[in-house]
Amino acid sequence: MSTIDITGADDGSEPISRSGSIDGIEIRTLTTASDMKVLGEVFQQVWGSATQLMTVEILMAITHSGGYVAAAYEKRNGEERMLGASVAILALHHGEQSLHSHITGLLPGARRSGLGRAMKLHQQAWARDHGFDWILWTFDPLVRRNAWFNIAVLGAEVHEYLPSFYGTMNDAINAGDESDRLLMAWPTTTDPDAPLRDGSSAGDGRILIPTPDDIVALRRTDLSEVERWRVQTRQALAGALGRGDRVVGFTAAGDYVVEPAS
Repeated sequence: MSTIDITGADDGSEPISRSGSIDGIEIRTLTTASDMKVLGEVFQQVWGSATQLMTVEILMAITHSGGYVAAAYEKRNGEERMLGASVAILALHHGEQSLHSHITGLLPGARRSGLGRAMKLHQQAWARDHGFDWILWTFDPLVRRNAWFNIAVLGAEVHEYLPSFYGTMNDAINAGDESDRLLMAWPTTTDPDAPLRDGSSAGDGRILIPTPDDIVALRRTDLSEVERWRVQTRQALAGALGRGDRVVGFTAAGDYVVEPAS
């Protein structure tokens, strides 16, 4: 399982309201076991897993204890179809009430449609309305489309590099690679209509850390090259964050833009 937010991220170019609504799509929170069962099946399809990624019992416990479980639905010919879902648990970040967005995924046909951003904006609005200060999540720093979405489109902040965070993973997306993750922190007060953080306005002295074109495809063809990218990026990003440098953007060419601490 790739416990990230978001699988199938979009580029943020689709017109979406501040509440995250898209014509013909409804995003709503879930509370029943029957809905949780469908959600689990959707996640299995997204990650190509033969086993459950999240059980009905865990999902019911999360929603009953005040966490966030939501899904996006498309309605056609009087019938609904779940296109994707998101699950977040209660957390603390720097002593402040937060949501940790554990897993979000969209079915392949729903990707690059603006739905990824719409789901994040729905989550942000829900979190703000329920008194949370931050939304946290992790993602693979080598997945370029997710880095662009998280940093440039949403404006989330990179707070920590987590090497081999989930240990060995065997799903169809991550098999054969280490589970390094970046911890993202997104204030619930962030303006969703703010300009892209693509690093184009960064000052002199910035550092660019590149990413591969498509690490998921590369895992299927050249694991030695995957390992080279992993080690190179880990050393560069973890080293920069350890020195107190800040990631201030992500370029359209696929580079992290790092501002040195001094």
